[in-house]
Amino acid sequence: MRYLHTMVRVKDLEKSMAFYELLGLKEIRRMDSEAGRFSLIFMAPEGQPECPIELTYNWDGDKGLPSDSRHFGHLAYEVEDIYALCQKLMDAGVVINRPPQDGHMAFVRSPDNVSIELLQKGERLAPAEPWASMENTGHW
Repeated sequence: MRYLHTMVRVKDLEKSMAFYELLGLKEIRRMDSEAGRFSLIFMAPEGQPECPIELTYNWDGDKGLPSDSRHFGHLAYEVEDIYALCQKLMDAGVVINRPPQDGHMAFVRSPDNVSIELLQKGERLAPAEPWASMENTGHW
């Protein structure tokens, strides 16, 4: 048995792809089904095609499907500099739900309400502002 991918259903394909690109993921494969009226877009971190997320987009919407997009806990990514990535996300208008107050862990949500855990690679970074005193926002 081996890991293949994590699938999340997305409502706005362009907005969702832009969010995952901010995290550093790139499109590695795509399948558009005219007959099924859906697209599957696989995105992965640079150099890690074995770790993709599958974005499933239904061209005619998601009527009849669960509306909360909360079918699992979260996606987790190890990052080189958690402060720099959180700043990049914030500058792009992404809410940092759980800021990296400890220099180690943060949570954000995708446009489709999927929780994304960001973990600092290696040792924790020294506490730094504005993160150390930033309050949590919403749920993650």
